[in-house]
Amino acid sequence: MKALLATGGLLAALTLAAPAIAETPRTPAPAGASVYFIEPANGATLSGPVNVRFGLKGMGVAPAGTDAPDTGHHHLLVDVAELPGLDAPLPATDHIRHFGKGQTETEISLPPGQHTLQLLLGDKNHVPHQPPVLSEKITITVQ
Repeated sequence: MKALLATGGLLAALTLAAPAIAETPRTPAPAGASVYFIEPANGATLSGPVNVRFGLKGMGVAPAGTDAPDTGHHHLLVDVAELPGLDAPLPATDHIRHFGKGQTETEISLPPGQHTLQLLLGDKNHVPHQPPVLSEKITITVQ
């Protein structure tokens, strides 16, 4: 019993001594900022590869790592059913594509069928702004 109490006391002491995990700070987005698709149009039926052009209003585009007010860079969410956590850097996956060089357009290859696309702006650290600058989700069909 003494060993159990000693172990429990040690665990409690370690827990109290452990530093708190800091949240990743989120960059404020200016009021009225928005991101949108210039192309393709919602509901479009296309042959691949698909040209995608990103639009941004009320902010500027800057490469990742650039510490400038009211700027960010694009992330393209492809067939993402549920948004990733918005309080941490966005992961780079086949479904979350990063455009950290400040690109405003791309060409993507998608298999035939219906797909969803959505844009999410990230700050210098790939963290979504507060509030998030997020486009409407569009649906396209690739033939």
